[in-house]
Amino acid sequence: MKFIKSKNFKEPIILTKILDDGSLLVVDSKTTIRYLDKETLELIDGFKVNINHLRYKSSVVAFSSDGKVFSSLSSDCKEARLYNAKTKKIIMKFDRHHGEVSSVGIDIDNKYMFSCGDDGKTFAIDIKSGKLSFTLPVHIDTVNDIAFSSNGNWIATASYDRRISIFNLSMMKPKHKLKAHNSPVMKIAFIGLNRLFSVDKDSKGIIWNIYSAKVIKRLEGIHDDVTQVLVTPDNKFLFLGTALGYILVYDLITYKLLSGRYIKLKSSITSLIFDKENNHLIIACNSGDLLFYNIYEGENHLKALLKDKRYEEIHSYIENNPLLVYTKVYILVSNLWENTLKKAIVYLQKSDKKTAVSLFSHFKNIPSKNKIMQEVIAEYEEYDKFVALAKQGKIVLAYGLANVHSAYKESPIYKLLEARWKKAFAMAQKYSLDPKGVEKAREILAPYRGISDKTRLMQELFSQGEVYKRFRVAIGQKDFKIAFELIKLHPFLKEFPEYITILHYGDTLYIKSQEFLKTGDTHSAIKMLRILIDFPDFTPEVKELMLDIESKQKFFKAIKDEDIILSYNMLDISDDLQATDDGKRLQQQWNDDLSVANSFAIDGDISGIEETLNTYMAINSKYMSLGSVFGWCYMIQLENAVKKKIDKAIIENGIKNYILNFGLQDQILSFYEIFIKRYPDSKLNLELLTQGSLSMWRPSMIVDSILD
Repeated sequence: MKFIKSKNFKEPIILTKILDDGSLLVVDSKTTIRYLDKETLELIDGFKVNINHLRYKSSVVAFSSDGKVFSSLSSDCKEARLYNAKTKKIIMKFDRHHGEVSSVGIDIDNKYMFSCGDDGKTFAIDIKSGKLSFTLPVHIDTVNDIAFSSNGNWIATASYDRRISIFNLSMMKPKHKLKAHNSPVMKIAFIGLNRLFSVDKDSKGIIWNIYSAKVIKRLEGIHDDVTQVLVTPDNKFLFLGTALGYILVYDLITYKLLSGRYIKLKSSITSLIFDKENNHLIIACNSGDLLFYNIYEGENHLKALLKDKRYEEIHSYIENNPLLVYTKVYILVSNLWENTLKKAIVYLQKSDKKTAVSLFSHFKNIPSKNKIMQEVIAEYEEYDKFVALAKQGKIVLAYGLANVHSAYKESPIYKLLEARWKKAFAMAQKYSLDPKGVEKAREILAPYRGISDKTRLMQELFSQGEVYKRFRVAIGQKDFKIAFELIKLHPFLKEFPEYITILHYGDTLYIKSQEFLKTGDTHSAIKMLRILIDFPDFTPEVKELMLDIESKQKFFKAIKDEDIILSYNMLDISDDLQATDDGKRLQQQWNDDLSVANSFAIDGDISGIEETLNTYMAINSKYMSLGSVFGWCYMIQLENAVKKKIDKAIIENGIKNYILNFGLQDQILSFYEIFIKRYPDSKLNLELLTQGSLSMWRPSMIVDSILD
């Protein structure tokens, strides 16, 4: 792989990001911030912050997608700082960790700055106000990485304690603690379809299902310290950058390692991003190099080779870039090979080996294809003998040869033999239903004695005639559950024409149900699916579809009935509902109202919050989010009380009330340190106070002032 353009900076590049306006952000280890034209790499703007980052394995700088604010660790890693990118001024400094700050992050909606520390804590600071808003579940060791899902609903933190914590941001609730790594988890990244990738210090990679907390796949082929992780926006590829300068790439459908050294650089990889507009992988290095690669490099050359029918060269060229197999050009080549193989087999079945070999001529020098060609030609060496036996009526011998050469079972001659067998078997079935016709049935099937699989079916037919009768009755009554239970117990029933009929019926039901779903006719779709649920091959998918349909119907009915409580309760537990137009509208309304409420919280104005969020007070899925806002407001009231030097006893009462409502949160612990400095004679012992918890908070606990 060759880079298509590059630029070098004197210092290591520690962050790259494509901002909402299309410009390319580049930040180096001395926190020199540059805005580049993504296409020309010309400098648009920039400034220096003069924070020298000596370590940057974790995210020590984070930028909002709109480029308005950014966060950085201080040079001594004692505090996280939030800056206004336009004024270049510090909005706030955060130093509440017991130990160093390990990494920072900004969520995709640009609402919060996250400060992660060696103490295992992760604090969320409201960007608009610069105030501490909430904390994520605590780890017992350093937080190494933080990641955000593309829909903004999920946050994950990875720690030296070998755990990954999943937090639902929309509901303000912890979801899971993922446990499967045997060493510290160093990097994480969300993948579409509710998945998460993680890699530990021993270079063990895992793909997780974040809903079930189960391991989907353990990745193979990672033999170096992973420094950077990138999931492409289409969730097709996973790129890993390593300390030794390797770029690995995985297929996120099959989880197959496509290349262990897709790109090899001389310097450690310090940043990976993807430009979906141009299909460019943008790599930043410890050497200060910024390199652009087209992940489908060579596609135009493939087109030229295809035009000239140089198939051998196409397959050789693919070795230079394995991602070319995902291009339309290569798919055309693959289809051409498949069609050629089918045509060649047709000629072999016509005993025209010469024409078959000539068809293969374009592929004969491709080792993988040549092997298949030789195997196919060898397989058909006895085909003429098979045809002769079939035509001479030597059925047992013909079937025996077909069992040796399975390819013959796809031939017209074999299919004709099978059609005759099915016809004979169907006729014998009819005679077998009448006790007087059993001998006639045996006579019809006599030519098939000696063919093992046929003999077994014949024996079952004559010994279990009653089963067949029950099978026919079940189908006649459309009791498919009983029909498939009988098939499971008596496989010989699959040879009956009724079995093929119900399979076709199932396929028809499925196709019709999908057509109804596409047109929005869920009522008709459910009628089809309720029948189809008894078809084993469709049962798991049908159950999932019905749950999804019923959930959406219930949700849309709640919207229509203006049942805001049910609407939000359903919305908060379903990513699928959040993706609907109504879901997006409700979520946006909540976000807007929450933003207004936060502005009241900054002023310690409880009545303003109540008025703004009154609609949501009966929605139990919002309780923790509501509690966080009110808790924040009460904390402001306490801080203001200290600033105004209000009587110690009143503030102590406020602290007791806060802990009674919300428990010993980090916010109150940090405030207590401020309080005790101002009131050193206080005898208040937090550990002895009655403690509540945010999870138990309810709107009925709202008071105008936490001090009362």
